[in-house]
Amino acid sequence: MNTPNRTSHIRLTSHPEPGAVPGHPIRWGAADPAIRGPVIGSVTNPADRNAIGAHGGSYSVYRALAISARALNPLARPDLRNTHPVVPVGPHPQWSDPERIVSLDPWGHLVGSVFGDAIATGTDVRPSIAITKARLNLPEILAAMAAHRLAADGGILHANGDVSVTKIAIDPVWWLPGIARRFDVSERDLRRTLFEQTGGMFPELVTRPDREVFLPPIGGATVYCIGEVEALSDPSKTVACRVHDECNGSDVFGSDICTCRPYLVHGIEECVKEAQTGGAGLVVYNRKEGRALGEVTKFLVYNARKRQDGGDQAATYFERTECVAGVQDARFQQLMPDVLHWLGIRRIDRLMSMSNMKYDAIVGSGIEVGERVPIPPELVPPDASVEIEAKKAAGYYTPEGASLTPLTDVKGRDLERY
Repeated sequence: MNTPNRTSHIRLTSHPEPGAVPGHPIRWGAADPAIRGPVIGSVTNPADRNAIGAHGGSYSVYRALAISARALNPLARPDLRNTHPVVPVGPHPQWSDPERIVSLDPWGHLVGSVFGDAIATGTDVRPSIAITKARLNLPEILAAMAAHRLAADGGILHANGDVSVTKIAIDPVWWLPGIARRFDVSERDLRRTLFEQTGGMFPELVTRPDREVFLPPIGGATVYCIGEVEALSDPSKTVACRVHDECNGSDVFGSDICTCRPYLVHGIEECVKEAQTGGAGLVVYNRKEGRALGEVTKFLVYNARKRQDGGDQAATYFERTECVAGVQDARFQQLMPDVLHWLGIRRIDRLMSMSNMKYDAIVGSGIEVGERVPIPPELVPPDASVEIEAKKAAGYYTPEGASLTPLTDVKGRDLERY
């Protein structure tokens, strides 16, 4: 076990020195990474820091615990040899549009190369995105093969049910001016609210207006691409996509009170089909448990809904959530399309979601959507019927059978029949 070396004192509420020029300025949206500059949230050398918060999202707190337990040297730096992406992503034109990407670092997977000189001279730059390959194995995919909805091809879908994927992990990196504009609030008010509502956890939000980048201690996203990643940005290829918000109870443990896992697996199945016809499938899994209200709130709402007079009802589904949490939904999908722009996507031919919030955010960001695909009725668990009816009544869920123009994809297929 390493005995940690103590770093020099850090003035957590420090203000910018008058006339001081930062050693590593960030020019968000610059097409050249050398001009954009690295995002540095490490505390190994406080003088280099140009971001508020710390690398690692929600896991930065665990890192602090490891240092407190003397299991981790606080000056330890990652050895990035052989950690580079297994497939290339970008750069895409959207990377240099500061209005398209505000919640992740588009260069976050390339820091070892584009900021190699800075790293070689001692600057602690760390990746916020990692890209690898893997296989998924889900019993529902085997069931789809047994029902002849899917067939193994040996490349994308294997005979044992494995699905080959490119897997991408993304930590949040927020450019505060862009976040403020995305939510139509002033940057000053955004900073102060973030500071106050985290119990003063990040005083630099209000004392360092010169630092525009924030590394929030929240979960990020995982991307699963089925087929070639390059196809996602190729206008001659078709794209199927499921944007999914975390639901641990259903996604992992199979709880039947909602449609989350069934819709997720349905999305994967459709993505496999798209990749097998020469396109690409994409699943974006966002860490927003319980509509970003958390599992404790979620379970409290379950109790409240089931104990009310008349039992669980669609008419009071969101009312009970608002009574407990103060808001029906805190996911606010305005930031969700950023990962799609990072991948270079300009059109989604088949979107496996009937959520108006997700659809509005995607098309509002400039991405076309050809068809919205509902979950097949036979995949809805009986106990989840209340959820579906409540979402329809509240306008969260578009009536089944809705399709949008254009009604043909880039291959000329009739989307109403496909």
